[in-house]
Amino acid sequence: MDHLVHALKYRGQLAVARVLGSLLGKWVAARGFHADVDVILPVPLHSLRHAERGFNQSAEIGRWVGRAIGRGLHEGWAARTRPTGPQVGLAPGERRTNVAGAFRCDREVAGLRIALVDDVTTTGSTLEGLADALRRAGAGSIVAWCVARTSIRTG
Repeated sequence: MDHLVHALKYRGQLAVARVLGSLLGKWVAARGFHADVDVILPVPLHSLRHAERGFNQSAEIGRWVGRAIGRGLHEGWAARTRPTGPQVGLAPGERRTNVAGAFRCDREVAGLRIALVDDVTTTGSTLEGLADALRRAGAGSIVAWCVARTSIRTG
């Protein structure tokens, strides 16, 4: 999984997003998790990171998840308001601080049941930061679907 995520995220191999997103979508559908979801939102990148990378890996994965479960992907409904440093190598508290207040919701989401899509989660700090912004905007419920979960590596 590590190789696939790196191929997508750092080498721009977008075909990997189709594989990962389709598999995640099938997994979600097989468990019926999509039944209580109105919209899918990818975790947004800051505009500088997006320009540097040329794409948002979460959006690329989310597009295929949406196709698998029959839900639309809504890019642009949320934004990362400031550039945040990479989360890799940060302790849990540093991760929370890094993304604190870094997101805003740009659309009417009152009462909507939202699924966030991301490539990898470690502590959940990024997802929680985005969820906080969506809660403040009135989201009805929020779940997170990630391709992989990892732990913080120590020494």
